[in-house]
Amino acid sequence: MAKLGITIDQSRCVGCNTCAVACKMQNNVPMGMLWNRVLTESGEGLDSAEGEYPHLTKNWLTVACQHCENAPCVKVCPVGATYKAEDGRVLINYDRCIGCRYCMAACPYNARVFNWQRPVRQPDFSCGDAPVRPSGVVEKCSMCKERTDQGLEPLCVVVCPAKARKFGNLDDLNSPVSQAIRGKNSYRLLEELGTKPQVYYLR
Repeated sequence: MAKLGITIDQSRCVGCNTCAVACKMQNNVPMGMLWNRVLTESGEGLDSAEGEYPHLTKNWLTVACQHCENAPCVKVCPVGATYKAEDGRVLINYDRCIGCRYCMAACPYNARVFNWQRPVRQPDFSCGDAPVRPSGVVEKCSMCKERTDQGLEPLCVVVCPAKARKFGNLDDLNSPVSQAIRGKNSYRLLEELGTKPQVYYLR
């Protein structure tokens, strides 16, 4: 079975938030919630550059569920709503989720959000393929399960104008993600915690 993963090339990312917007649309993410966040990783404050003019630099770090091989969120879920799928993804069974938020406390990446209530402006239609979740459950990135089950790539990978993202089987040495990891300096967020994320960042 495949072990699905994503690579994000920080040297290509321009911080445009296209991935975050596409994620919201594809997955019917309610207003006020994000599954995919784009953080500024340069100066002292939010959206501030590093260095002195005219030699300024700015980097971005997109953070979503890391689909950890050793996922803390799976271990703490009292009802088994959060589980590790055969393809390596960490998924949520929304019908089982009781909204206790133990998984949110356990996640070191702050990648989960709690759906407190229905959106202020609930549309009469859904945008993407993902089902609309009820209030009172925890939500997060699923690597676009509905798309990838059809053989398509996650929408954040497809829409990235800088081609900073790749998706594929980490166990296949010829897959785009494996080649990207071999081709550049790669790292995983908070590797020292032993979570073994399946999202790799490239420099």
